[in-house]
Amino acid sequence: MSTTATTPAAPTPAPAPGATPTPAPARALSPARTLATATRVLRQLRHDPRTIALLVLIPCVLLVLLRYVFDGSPRTFDSIGASLLGIFPLITMFLVTSIATLRERTSGTLERLLAMPLGKGDVIAGYALAFGALAIVQSALATGLALWLLGLDVTGSPWLLLLVALLDALLGTALGLFVSAFAASEFQAVQFMPAVIFPQLLLCGLFTPRDAMHPALEAVSDVLPMSYAVDGMNEVLRHTDMTATFVRDVLVVAGCALLVLCLGAATLRRRTA
Repeated sequence: MSTTATTPAAPTPAPAPGATPTPAPARALSPARTLATATRVLRQLRHDPRTIALLVLIPCVLLVLLRYVFDGSPRTFDSIGASLLGIFPLITMFLVTSIATLRERTSGTLERLLAMPLGKGDVIAGYALAFGALAIVQSALATGLALWLLGLDVTGSPWLLLLVALLDALLGTALGLFVSAFAASEFQAVQFMPAVIFPQLLLCGLFTPRDAMHPALEAVSDVLPMSYAVDGMNEVLRHTDMTATFVRDVLVVAGCALLVLCLGAATLRRRTA
């Protein structure tokens, strides 16, 4: 009677020293992994007082500066202060988020994270949650300062003003996460600001009504999220109740933030080339 010889399985070769870790299979978005990522980011930010100061204090300092620039014309501060209350947090969150995310990638932290059972969605959602928590603090301080210490006069509810400021900060976070995928250095991340933020700043209606612009520029401004952020602030400035236009503006800003976060997850790279 013959027997069949069994060939022993070849041992799995060990990875070469210094080789790039093989990513673990992607998993569905997990609240636990997302929360763990957010906690790690907040723990790191806690040891970076300069970043915290930039996030929390700079918008407040800029609002105080603006208030006393127009000290002889408080009506001017009332007309543009609400708009800038949303623009300042958007800009600061964009800068800090893009640089912080890029630093994670260039240091190899992001590469090690994605080698674990951690999907790109978990990473992006965790970063958005961490910086979103800071955005809440930032928006609350800036709104409270503008309304109760600087005397910003608004007709609508302060809570609606805070809502738009928070959504603007979250939009800045989403844009920062997105553009960080296309930068190879922190300097390049800052260079994206003239391309991403400045056109929106010029066309959002802050300097002149959008309907008074050239028709081509007005059409471009209609698809830029900052235009709806400024429009939402102006609705709170002029109306006592929540209007249909305000609801539209809030939904557009929130939808743009969510869309950009999804694009950020899709374009997130494990390392910088």
